This record gives sequence, C-alpha cells and structure tokens, in this order.
Amino acid sequence: ILFEDEFFLAIDKPAGVAVHGGSGVSFGVIEQLRQARPNERMLELVHRLDKETSGILLVAKKRSTLKQLQEQFKQRTIDKKYLALVKGAWPKNLKVIDLPLYKYLLDNGERRVKVVPMEHEGAQRSVSLVEVLATQGSSVEEESVSLLSVKIKTGRTHQIRVHLSHHQHPIAGDDKYGDYQWNKDLASQGLRRMYLHAYRLCFKHPEHATDMEIKSEIPTNLINWSLNYQI
Repeated sequence: ILFEDEFFLAIDKPAGVAVHGGSGVSFGVIEQLRQARPNERMLELVHRLDKETSGILLVAKKRSTLKQLQEQFKQRTIDKKYLALVKGAWPKNLKVIDLPLYKYLLDNGERRVKVVPMEHEGAQRSVSLVEVLATQGSSVEEESVSLLSVKIKTGRTHQIRVHLSHHQHPIAGDDKYGDYQWNKDLASQGLRRMYLHAYRLCFKHPEHATDMEIKSEIPTNLINWSLNYQI
C-alpha cells in the first residue's frame, strides 16, 4: 500500500496479477482486498491496469470518492506516467503519438487492439506523450534499447503497448504486441515479464482537492533492466 486514508487507497500492483476476476481469472486484486478486509463497507476499483503491467492502482472506499476520481480520469486531469523499456533507439523528436485505436477479438476470443484511421468504425482517439529517459547500446553486436517515460492523455486498452509497437519499438517482454525472438532472448537473460510500470500518478484529492503525487519505485525484477535510471 503506497497511500491510504478514509477515502481511498493506492496499491502497488505486481505484474502477473489481474485487477479483477473474469476472462478465465477467478480472483484478482479487488477480490483479494475485499477478502482481506471484510469490515470495509465498500472497495471499488477506480481504474484498471493490464495483468502484465505493474504499478499504481487506486481503490475507492466511498461511493462519492469513486465518482470524483473517475470524473478526473474522464476529464483527463489525472497525470499518469509509465516506464517502458523498448527495442531500439527511440527517436527523440517523436514526442507525441496521436493515433486512433480499435478493439477487436481474435478467433479464440482473446482481445487485441490495433491502430486504424480515425474514420474507421469504432476508432477511439488515443494520445501518448513520450520522453526518452535513457538509451543503451548502438553497436551491431548489441541491440539498442530505450527507457521511456510515457504519459497517457487517454486511457485506452493496451494503448502504450500498441502505440510503441506501431512505431517499431515494441516493449520488452510484451507477449501480445512484442518481438517474439527478442522476448525469448531477454527471458534467457533474466527478464521474464513485460517492462511496463505505472510509476507516477498526480491528481486532486477527491475530498479536499489538495494536490496528490503518488510514486511507485521500480520493481526489483526490473531494476537490472532500467539502464541505471532511478525514479
């Protein structure tokens, strides 16, 4: 738990844990939390994180808090930043990705997202702001990698993963939109999860409107891959 008061709590979710049950997962973070705290009158997820993504997750303890925080997400006044390790040297002049996304299902029922033209039926405008924090490796023998800070202005499903992959810089360890062989090589070197971490969240407190900044440190299983960057 990164923060808690009578209105909400902020959890540091590990990778590999779903935020809620469903789609073949019987138990997620919210179900575990409710079981651990049977005396809480209400515990509701304010937003979502992918199962494979680690980092800050907000849980409301009051109905009014839930509505107020979700309104901030809807109005895009919440500042959400993620760390992402990607393949290749990210071009420093590519700072804004404004590409519409479309959700669809594979034949096996699995959910996927892709970039489509804005006029495509079901397209949703999606905006990601990218900052290069560090780049390593440039020789032919060594694959370049870049550590990025990505701020999302819209919270679409798989937004960061698809936006970065569309620009030929897939996220390390991404089994849906990534580079299969590269992921395999990384796993043999010890990176056995996706490098996407929700590390910073700034918003107004839902009750007294004070400025809140919550940070999550880089998880221990990502530190060796963080190009010496520290939050």
